[in-house]
This record gives sequence, C-alpha cells and structure tokens, in this order.
Amino acid sequence: MTENVDRKRLYWHSRRGMLELDLILVPFLEARFDLLNDDDRKRYEQLLAEEDQDLFKWFLGRELPENKEMARIVGLILDYARTPKD
Repeated sequence: MTENVDRKRLYWHSRRGMLELDLILVPFLEARFDLLNDDDRKRYEQLLAEEDQDLFKWFLGRELPENKEMARIVGLILDYARTPKD
C-alpha cells in the first residue's frame, strides 16, 4: 500500500504543469524509476523539489546543475529522453 501511495505522489510531483517538463519526467518515471538504485531514486525525489525554471534549463541543456548528485539524475533522465522508443 505504501509503495502505491509513494508512486502516486511521485507521479503527481512529476507532473509540473509545464508541458516540456511533463513530457520528460512522466515517461521517465513510468519506464525507468523502478529500475533505479535506491540512491538514484532519492536523487529523483530531490530533483522534484527543484524549481521548474531550473529543471527547464537543465533539460534543455542551457545549464548543468552545480550539484554532482543532481547532475547525475538529470543525465539519466536526458539519456532516457534521447533514446529512441519502439
């Protein structure tokens, strides 16, 4: 039950209201989150606490996060987003 509630909470927070972010975060959550190790899952949750404008800059490649941990999860998300889907 707790896992289901946590998943719904993550899904809710992954929907940012900015289409560009929704199109990156939600598919990553659905396809890859369960495959992440515990540290990367925590990084994803921390990422969701960031401001939309920062996320937008990071995902468009205009800037990189200064924090190495944040840069890692952004990289994982971008790698997934750039991977062709069948």
